[in-house]
Amino acid sequence: MYQPQLHATQVARTAHYALLGEPGNHIRQLWIVTHGYGQLAKTFIQRFVPIMDAQTLVLAPEGLSRFYWGGFSGPPVASWMTREDRLDEIRDFVTMLDQLYAAYVPLCHPEVEIILLGFSQGTATQVRWIMHSFPRFDHLLLWAGQLPEDLDYAPHLPYFANKKLYCAYGDDDPFVTPERLGVMEGIIAASQLDFQPFNYAGEHKVETAALVDWKARFLG
Repeated sequence: MYQPQLHATQVARTAHYALLGEPGNHIRQLWIVTHGYGQLAKTFIQRFVPIMDAQTLVLAPEGLSRFYWGGFSGPPVASWMTREDRLDEIRDFVTMLDQLYAAYVPLCHPEVEIILLGFSQGTATQVRWIMHSFPRFDHLLLWAGQLPEDLDYAPHLPYFANKKLYCAYGDDDPFVTPERLGVMEGIIAASQLDFQPFNYAGEHKVETAALVDWKARFLG
């Protein structure tokens, strides 16, 4: 009997992202924000309009895998990774984030403050990229998500020591049950990273009022 042999090959492909603001030396705050499962960058980035000013640039990469939400008649949406060939998908989105970071950070002010925000599935995306490339950043905000359990953070605690880490949970988020919250808190405790909790009134989404509040409290 013949058995299939599975192989992989790397190809060039087109990645998509959305921007709010105009790059330039005037940019003092750069946000790199990663959407959740079943979203698109062009719609996710709309959540960040209320925090915009002349010195802010928001960059929203989009997951490389698209599918139809709710069947063939549903709208096209994106995802970052699945269980199938996950290491290949991680390598691909890490490469994309590396390229976007390298392209846009030099366009901003040399002392630009860098805020990384991941929502839901996008939290793992941000953390996997961070743990692969160790980029310079100032704030990491994990919104309605958690740290990946399969990464070893202990050897890199000095890298995180001078960075501000936050985790945001909504009081009406159906995915953040008391049991699930306990799991999340356990992973954070095991990581030995110093995350500051940020609780907000809202559901499983980046609530704009909460985002404005977070910026006012922690960025000024």
